[in-house]
Amino acid sequence: MSELTFLIGVVVAAAAVIGLVVMLLLRSWLDLQQDKLATTAKTDLAAMFIFIDPKLLFKYSVGALIVIPLLLLVVLDNPLIAVVSGVVVAFMPRYLVKYLQKSRIELFEKQLPDALLMVSGGMRAGASLSVALESMVKEQKPPLAQEFDLMLREQRLGVDFDSALSNMEKRMPLPDFVLLVAAMKITREVGGNFAEILESLSVTLRRKHEMEGKIKALTAQGKLQGIVMALLPVFLLGILTLMEPDAMAPLYNTLYGWGVLLVVSIMITIGYLGIQKIVNIDV
Repeated sequence: MSELTFLIGVVVAAAAVIGLVVMLLLRSWLDLQQDKLATTAKTDLAAMFIFIDPKLLFKYSVGALIVIPLLLLVVLDNPLIAVVSGVVVAFMPRYLVKYLQKSRIELFEKQLPDALLMVSGGMRAGASLSVALESMVKEQKPPLAQEFDLMLREQRLGVDFDSALSNMEKRMPLPDFVLLVAAMKITREVGGNFAEILESLSVTLRRKHEMEGKIKALTAQGKLQGIVMALLPVFLLGILTLMEPDAMAPLYNTLYGWGVLLVVSIMITIGYLGIQKIVNIDV
């Protein structure tokens, strides 16, 4: 009896130590996530003119991390899917911010040729560069209007023109915009017909975008094939699960089934990324 009591005490003590270690690791991870989300909200999101309270963002992230896996576990009764969904939710904010940054930069790149034509037209009409930029900001939409308006505000606060341009270049790391910034700095130093240079850049960028559009149209079939290839096994898996739930049950409820799903997921991901790499042609 004393040996049994001793074993129970050892098991309880080991469980308590493991629980304490897990709690400390979880607390450390939550603190790290809070710091990362706070940094993201103050830098990346603020740079995109998206202002969110870091504490509120952290609460929403933790809530989603707890609610979504538990909801999937109750509905699907599958711990594997619940764990995978938890991992996805944990890393989702970072990829969401990257997606927003990419979309914002792409929209800025599309707006740039028209904006350069507006500035060129204003300078040909006799306006100075600052006046032409202010007129363009009033007519354009975000994100281009926001970035140039921020540059003009920096100038009003005493920042010189080249530094304000360099700051905007850091926020918008585009090859096209780097070319524009270099042209503007050189023209201010050595002189020249700045309106004509802006018009030439606008025409060049517009032709480049047209070429990129043709390439995207020609490679759309390959991208669609990659999406179909990635989704077809998932679709067949769902159909077979609905048709033969008993035969498919070991795939979800056994260790070997989870291993098969993991290997299949990795192979599908590699195939999809390989096709996207082939059809992704940079101009």
